[in-house]
Amino acid sequence: MKKIEINPITRLEGHGKIAIFLDDQGNVDDAFFQTVEFRGYEKFLQGMPMEEVPRTVSTVCGVCRAVHFMASTKASDGVFGVEPPPTGKKLRELFFNAHYVEDHCVILYALGFPDFVVGPQADPAKRNIVGLIEAVGKETAKRVLSKRGKAVKIFELLGGRPNHPVAGLPGGWSRSISEDERKQIVKWGEELVELGQITLQIFDDIVLKNDTYMELVTGDMYKVEVGYMGSVSPDNTITYYDGVQKVIDAKGNVVGTFTGKEYLDFISERVQPWSYLKFPYQKKLGDWNGIQEGPDTNLYSVGPLARFNIIDGMDTPLAQEHFEQFHATFGGKPVHHILGYHWARAIEMLNAAEKIVEIASDPSITSRETWTRPTQVTGEGVGIIEAPRGTLIHHYQTDDKGIVTGANLIVATTHNNGPINLAVKKAAKHFIKGGEVSEGMLNYVEMAFRPYDLCLACATHTVSGTQTAMEINIFQSDGTLYKTLKNI
Repeated sequence: MKKIEINPITRLEGHGKIAIFLDDQGNVDDAFFQTVEFRGYEKFLQGMPMEEVPRTVSTVCGVCRAVHFMASTKASDGVFGVEPPPTGKKLRELFFNAHYVEDHCVILYALGFPDFVVGPQADPAKRNIVGLIEAVGKETAKRVLSKRGKAVKIFELLGGRPNHPVAGLPGGWSRSISEDERKQIVKWGEELVELGQITLQIFDDIVLKNDTYMELVTGDMYKVEVGYMGSVSPDNTITYYDGVQKVIDAKGNVVGTFTGKEYLDFISERVQPWSYLKFPYQKKLGDWNGIQEGPDTNLYSVGPLARFNIIDGMDTPLAQEHFEQFHATFGGKPVHHILGYHWARAIEMLNAAEKIVEIASDPSITSRETWTRPTQVTGEGVGIIEAPRGTLIHHYQTDDKGIVTGANLIVATTHNNGPINLAVKKAAKHFIKGGEVSEGMLNYVEMAFRPYDLCLACATHTVSGTQTAMEINIFQSDGTLYKTLKNI
């Protein structure tokens, strides 16, 4: 059996590889997405004061710093048994929506769009952000970068830093804003709405009006039939900071809803010896039944496409128009076509920008009452948010002094691990036939994981058994493999 390895895979956060196994006829027999890095935040958070955790977990990743900061800050509310005042919640939500815009913008333009704007089989030296800038023109690129910078300014103003934020506290937010700052945020937010509209126009011109690309977007080669999970508001519309978590199966039937610690009744995590990434599955739908899709699978996805499958609509007018066009194009829910993630991501970017304007237009947000002082330690807290790439769960136990004794982090890429493997295998089977393999074909395989917006640094947290599984390949000076060492 011949093995093809894409190593390292490109345009993602972190380090991973794809192993493709061909049968005797040169067709794909199996394929695996493997994570080859390890961090282990769940372990070294133990022994840390809970109030220090948000600032520490924000360093998990340079991209996802706000989401871990926010989920752990919400969890710290529970650990200290305190509820933030309304202004504290509004500032958190405003900050979080600014992060949504700058994060979705990076993922779309730097990681997802080059496959369409430059072309899936273009020279790999051009199939990147530089090639994208050449294709759309420097002036368009300057406009996008300038407007995205406004989201970073809001992030820094509210969070205290442009990279790893510090303003979150158990019970609220440490920084209030002045009336002049509120008005400035409204102006910046209006520019971000323009950024969302520019981005959706690019997607419309490049993808939706291209018949070849639409065959990929709506075709079976990028279709993965699994269930979905995400957060919903009381009226079943989109929500990122707060809400109830809703789960549907692959047929669209509601499995149930949960909040906080109830996630343990819905989610189990399976460890496989060949990956540092765990495989969550919906325990309400039965025991682990492998990495398989279809109406009876208990695997599920999270992220923009999942959110679009569980909600009835958006909570802002411009994004709602695009939401309706999205579902009219695919013809009903649930949508299993994973390239739809890119489109949903662009619509969410517009929605988050509209929310910034809406929240900042409320004069009450300048209130100085942003924090409720904690007076107790309950010893346990769960923070759940919708990160840009999907549902993020932080769960902590502490002693009576607030020192962390246990931590569990389930991040979006972990939730999506099973579906990512299915997507890679499906694309490989479609594009690789009879042993014919080209660089362009392998990029079509990589296009199967990019919609999920991988963040592997965030997703590798646990150690299986008593030792970390490891494989070391030793190569000769001419590049040939000399020896492989394994401890499993």
